[in-house]
Amino acid sequence: MAAPALSGKTAAILVVGGSGFLGCNLADSFLRDGEKVIVLDNLSRAGVERNLEWLVDNHGGAVEAEIANIRDLAAIEPAFKGAKAIFHFAAQTAVTTSLLQPVDDFETNARGTLNVLEAARRAGRRAPVIFASTNKVYGALAGLEIEEAGDRYLPADAVTRRYGIGEAQPLDFSTPYGCSKGVADQYVLDYAKSFGLPTAVLRMSCVYGPRQFGTEDQGWVAHFLIRALAGEPISIYGDGKQVRDILHVSDAVAAYRALLTSIDRFHGRAFNLGGGPDNAVSLAEVLHEIELLTARRLRTEKCDWRAGDQLYFVADTRALADALGWRPHMGWRAGLRDLHAWLLQDWTEVSKSRFQRRTRRVTA
Repeated sequence: MAAPALSGKTAAILVVGGSGFLGCNLADSFLRDGEKVIVLDNLSRAGVERNLEWLVDNHGGAVEAEIANIRDLAAIEPAFKGAKAIFHFAAQTAVTTSLLQPVDDFETNARGTLNVLEAARRAGRRAPVIFASTNKVYGALAGLEIEEAGDRYLPADAVTRRYGIGEAQPLDFSTPYGCSKGVADQYVLDYAKSFGLPTAVLRMSCVYGPRQFGTEDQGWVAHFLIRALAGEPISIYGDGKQVRDILHVSDAVAAYRALLTSIDRFHGRAFNLGGGPDNAVSLAEVLHEIELLTARRLRTEKCDWRAGDQLYFVADTRALADALGWRPHMGWRAGLRDLHAWLLQDWTEVSKSRFQRRTRRVTA
């Protein structure tokens, strides 16, 4: 397979879902390097319009915004014609929503991804497509023997405890969300085999950081901090001993960019992307750290376990490190401090903006 043409800054980088948390951070990194970026988004998630405004305010005409839904192939195709690389982040992201609206979940995650692949293929540029998948493609890991160790769960197997879950873990789609993202994951990989499109997949753990407007269903680290700062109770599903390897967005952006640079060698591959064992934390540990950051006692509410929840997921990122030389640089405590500082600044800016709008209305 010939290497795709990535050099030169006349063609644009297309970020599908580019107004979302990870998408806008990636777009910003390319724009700061002088690249042109097309942001394709339907702005359906609350708060993401602020991310698009932030990109335009900081980068002006280098950002081209295309407001369209990936469920509509005809509407999105024009954005692909001039793209030299494509990152696909647009998705329905909540397991809970998928259980309530499985058809909509499928249409966005599975059919929407197929539309992205077809638009890339029809454009005829052989532009690389890098897809944001999820650790949920491995299912609930029901066969993983777990031990309770203080305020966290750990694998009984010493190798898994040391390195985490690798790409050799069998796929086991569960919940409509897991199925729709799993279907998308496999279609992206197959387009490299069936059509020679340079595609790759990153199966992500929990990414967090600035410009994340987390909710109870998605973006839990930011959600916990937002609730804490507002003095509102935090719902904990299960006992809070679930373990995840959280990854700061700056390290996630570095991984996506490194994979694009090496796409000619690693097309058709799927890699796990997460903070790894060094950034493995339980929900309870994150809550404790937030109490230290905010200097206030948190109120929590215990709720029933949610469908498909993994007691333990830590990504084994050795394959990604070996392939790309990538490793996370931001430790989870420093990352939480960074997110906390951004949230405080963002609240100040939003409050000031709202005050100015109210003042203009009163004096007009």
